[in-house]
Amino acid sequence: MGDAMNETIVERLRALEAHNAVRRSIARYMALCDVPARALEGESLAALFSDDAVWEGIGPQYANKFGRLVGPANIVAMLQRYLPPTPHFTTNTHFLTSEHIEVHGESAKGRWIMLQASGYVDGRAELIAARLEVDFTPSSHDEAIWLIRHFRTERLFDAPWSVNPAHGVIA
Repeated sequence: MGDAMNETIVERLRALEAHNAVRRSIARYMALCDVPARALEGESLAALFSDDAVWEGIGPQYANKFGRLVGPANIVAMLQRYLPPTPHFTTNTHFLTSEHIEVHGESAKGRWIMLQASGYVDGRAELIAARLEVDFTPSSHDEAIWLIRHFRTERLFDAPWSVNPAHGVIA
């Protein structure tokens, strides 16, 4: 194989590895926001964000509710208002679909539709659909890890539902 072909193969391999790293990062973010969360030892939400990360709610329902937060500490402080030990959710599960990831060298953008099934401590429950658009950057410490640089979420719709606490299933 010639140098040009080797270079092309290496470039394609890097792009595939970046796609997988982006998927791992967004999946860990969602899993750590689930209630109950299944964190691995030493794992934290803050470690998923770049030092200059931005997290923002956009659109008519989320712009005012969440606003724009800059930096991992501010982002995690906001997320902690919804996670244990804060009494907010009794159960919260995230599902991602309609994935589209583009990698361009040292940056990547992912787009998903997120479904969030939530039960609240006050007994209510709802299903939320949101559009996510997330920019990623490779970690300066480990090229196999891609960090969230700009997270945007826009609520598309919500619908009430009920959870049977005896069985943990939708009624």
